[in-house]
Amino acid sequence: MKDKVKTSADKLKTKNKIKKSIKIALLVLILLLLILYIIFGIIFNHGSFSIRLDPDLYHKNGIIIYDDPDYKVFRTHLTAPTLDFMDNIAGTWLDILSPNLHEHSGGSHNGDNFIAYTFFVENMGQNVADYWTEIIIDDVTRNVDEAIRVRVYRNGERTTYAKISRNGTPEPDTVPFFSDTIIMRERVQGFAPGDINKYTIVMWIEGTDPECTDNILGGLIQIHMDFKSEVIIRN
Repeated sequence: MKDKVKTSADKLKTKNKIKKSIKIALLVLILLLLILYIIFGIIFNHGSFSIRLDPDLYHKNGIIIYDDPDYKVFRTHLTAPTLDFMDNIAGTWLDILSPNLHEHSGGSHNGDNFIAYTFFVENMGQNVADYWTEIIIDDVTRNVDEAIRVRVYRNGERTTYAKISRNGTPEPDTVPFFSDTIIMRERVQGFAPGDINKYTIVMWIEGTDPECTDNILGGLIQIHMDFKSEVIIRN
């Protein structure tokens, strides 16, 4: 009788240990999933487009960036809010329905299925300066970069950038990406005290691009724009 009681007690103890182990394993799994969620949230949801200023441009030349003309303070980072979802559109449609995006007063002005952000670069120093600017691809999935369009307005003059087509020719009415990871690179010279360059960046997925297929559904792209006193020339 005692042996039966002992056996039952041992079975109950073992069962409780198994339950405890399962609970601990589940808690560890939930914790790992939470950590992964936070990490991927930081990577993919910290703005699909950001602007970064080299501190040397400010400390040496007095150059600042801002998206509100009434609030000009030194900062090294601006972030354009993202869209939860972007369907493809045609650039010609964008030109007809939203032709004056570059006239916005500053900040985010996203529309249906496109990202638009306006900001300013100003020389508040005492000397004429030069600066370099680049738009760099930080991350991309499902080859969505093959159908993306990035339009840069500088003081009203626009250039639209696209990845070169698979047959090796530029997409219509676009300038090819500078490289696989650099969308554009430009040197601005003779930026005098008091000068202001107004930038409007517009991004969309071009529906007429042959690479705009179901294969890019769910794709993500994260890019940023650098303003530097000098640029590292990569081969």
